[in-house]
Amino acid sequence: MVYSRDIDFAQAPNLYGLYSSRTSAVAALQALADAHRLCHGALGLEKLVAGKACFRSMLKRCNGVCCGKESAADHAQRLHTALQGLRIATWPYPGAIGLQEKFEDLQQIHVVHNWCYLGSSTTLAQARKLGKAAAGFDADGYKILCRPILAEELPIVPL
Repeated sequence: MVYSRDIDFAQAPNLYGLYSSRTSAVAALQALADAHRLCHGALGLEKLVAGKACFRSMLKRCNGVCCGKESAADHAQRLHTALQGLRIATWPYPGAIGLQEKFEDLQQIHVVHNWCYLGSSTTLAQARKLGKAAAGFDADGYKILCRPILAEELPIVPL
């Protein structure tokens, strides 16, 4: 688990989930483990005693990587597959972009960089000025903008 202040979420690959606290991240990982029969011990959610299966394995809720019934590679692959739905997309552009909205004679360009909304303008020149502002990762911005940007629901203008 990493904290947003310690890493650039917009650029770092292989990050999963966005959680407001360590507690909510742990709860999400536990739910993922429960749904996919992953070992709490192997995930660092439970302390393992050397040579003994984890408690969940005894309840047949873990496939047994902790006691040799499943290989570490198989467990890691199942974990990787389970995490895919929580993968954070890295910022797909080399810099800021403008999302163009048009309605009749009106145009609005919403400027975004590293999943951070920087403002809106009515002209490309103004949008380029907004695009020069420093922008760090914004979790709320990511949640709002990820689908429209990745699906290119609006015309995108590189700035």
